[in-house]
Amino acid sequence: MLRRLVTYLDSIKARDPAPRSRMEILLYPGVWAVGYHRIAHALFRSNLFFLARMVNHWSRFVTAIDIHPGAKIGRNFFIDHGFVVIGETAEIGDNVTMYQCVTLGGTSPDNGVAGKRHPTLADGVIIGSGAQVLGPIIVNKGARIGANAVVTKEVPAGAVMVGIPARPVMLDGGTHQSGFVPYGTPCSQMFDPATQKLEIMRCELETLRKQIDAMVEEQQGGRRDTA
Repeated sequence: MLRRLVTYLDSIKARDPAPRSRMEILLYPGVWAVGYHRIAHALFRSNLFFLARMVNHWSRFVTAIDIHPGAKIGRNFFIDHGFVVIGETAEIGDNVTMYQCVTLGGTSPDNGVAGKRHPTLADGVIIGSGAQVLGPIIVNKGARIGANAVVTKEVPAGAVMVGIPARPVMLDGGTHQSGFVPYGTPCSQMFDPATQKLEIMRCELETLRKQIDAMVEEQQGGRRDTA
């Protein structure tokens, strides 16, 4: 138990440069919210729904994070800051990072029958602040959702989604980003989240310029060959 807690705290420290110690991370509302959810989820699976809801409501009161007791959450889930809502049938994989004001929301089944209504996040997904991921869709492994994006369709593995409705960002095919990318931004790891849209536009413009240069160079090469 202690080893798992230490591993969890270290995984958060690797994604957040702010804390100076593990003890400081223990004060994070996201850590408390996940801890309370483990209790609520165990009660929920034991069909003790009222007790599970009690724990859920207490957690929401003290952390400002609302995780339905039925949601399934993997290892090392990090909620940075808070004000997050996660629905009943949501499923979250390992090493997922979620920033403030995110919603994993559900859709009403057309036939009125309850079932899978909320998203599934695979391992290593990053959800930027203010993003809304809606419906029984899958956000595949390593995908990143930009700030304030609204996602209603399946997201491919490794994709970067921005906008309303969310669309994939064009990235330079020769560019590989290793390691953790704060806020899911595709361009630079050092940036102000308040200027993310401008940063993304610059990234897209630079990518378009490179594509145009490559097309011009290809056409010129073809003309030299025919000459």
